[in-house]
Amino acid sequence: MKTPFVTKELIEDITKTYPTPFHIYDEKGIRANARRLYEAFSWNKGFKEYFAVKATPNPSILKILHEEGCGTDCSSMAELVMSEKVGIKGNDVMFSSNDTPIEEFAFAGKIGATINLDDITHIPFVEEACGGIPKRVSCRYNPGGVFTLGESKEGFQVMDNPGDAKYGMTKAQLMEAYKTLKEKGAEEFGMHAFLASNTLSNEYYPALAKILFELAVEIKEVTGVQLSFINLSGGVGIAYDPKGTENDIYAIGEGVRKVYEEVLVPAGMGNVSIFTELGRFMMAPYGHLVTKAIHEKHTYKEYIGVDACAANLMRPAVYGSYHHITVLGKEDAPLDYTYDVTGSLCENCDKFAIDRKLPKIDMGDYLVIHDTGAHGFAMGYNYNGRLWSAELLLREDGSVTEIRRAETIDDYFATLDGFWDAI
Repeated sequence: MKTPFVTKELIEDITKTYPTPFHIYDEKGIRANARRLYEAFSWNKGFKEYFAVKATPNPSILKILHEEGCGTDCSSMAELVMSEKVGIKGNDVMFSSNDTPIEEFAFAGKIGATINLDDITHIPFVEEACGGIPKRVSCRYNPGGVFTLGESKEGFQVMDNPGDAKYGMTKAQLMEAYKTLKEKGAEEFGMHAFLASNTLSNEYYPALAKILFELAVEIKEVTGVQLSFINLSGGVGIAYDPKGTENDIYAIGEGVRKVYEEVLVPAGMGNVSIFTELGRFMMAPYGHLVTKAIHEKHTYKEYIGVDACAANLMRPAVYGSYHHITVLGKEDAPLDYTYDVTGSLCENCDKFAIDRKLPKIDMGDYLVIHDTGAHGFAMGYNYNGRLWSAELLLREDGSVTEIRRAETIDDYFATLDGFWDAI
């Protein structure tokens, strides 16, 4: 079972000020997790986590993670601006984007972000945007094919299709890119690759590291370019289902260390820094979507209607993703009712759970939807005119702070200012 980091009593107190639905994050859990990550990779002197802003784009969250030593991984102008406003810039920002507008490269260059080139054709584009090639630059690698890793009773632990992904360069393009960048004045080089998403295997990062470390040695031999950092990107997942097995970040760090010493150290590359760009692993378990049961329906199935909807958390509706649900105050009650838990959108897929075994739910009960700290609020939208919820932060001292207010009807119509008279 998953245990919420909030209680019924706390939520009853919070809702006196902030009505449901809302996302709430656990500062204590966030900080402790960041410290575990850094401890797991403490063997690498240059290790740095660049938090994937797209997972949880909130300045208060970025500030907490920055205080714990993390930089930011940005993929858009808004994410770059948010990082800069929080005081995160220079080498603390990794700009990993694709199909990038020229003004975004220009701004990344202005704040000193490390630009991670998605394609070899972007070299002259960046050169124009930044008034020359930056001294520090990275290239994104795509090995192609299908990446698989091991098998379990449930099937492949990791399986993804880099060859069908729009990201990154081929090996031949990568070699040519480093030669060109060096000729154009780049002095510090890195490499980045992302092969699989939300992996539940302690072997994923070590397997990816082996691919990249061996390639780094080859790059040095072929081009004369010695990489100063290798970015393992994201992909380390979490067990959304409580029956799943969580990753062990210490085992993952140790696995990467072994490959590092087997491949890079003998090649005279024992000073290469290891970077990560984790989002889901850093934040997902430390966020809840809190919602209230407001309707029940008895037709061909038993339905519980809540005041949140897929506009607040789209993963179950779009991906069929599992998110565990706790009914606050009924944590120890028998799971002897079967419900579809639904939202209010005019879409039949607007369901947080289908045929889920839960305790009897009464109107007014508060439901905690777990693991929404990443790709939860961030993927919200306004379909059916539903408004964005508030984001709250449960501080280490037990107090609660609003870190983003709920959207209002006036906000929804704000971009129509000046248009009403023409209608």
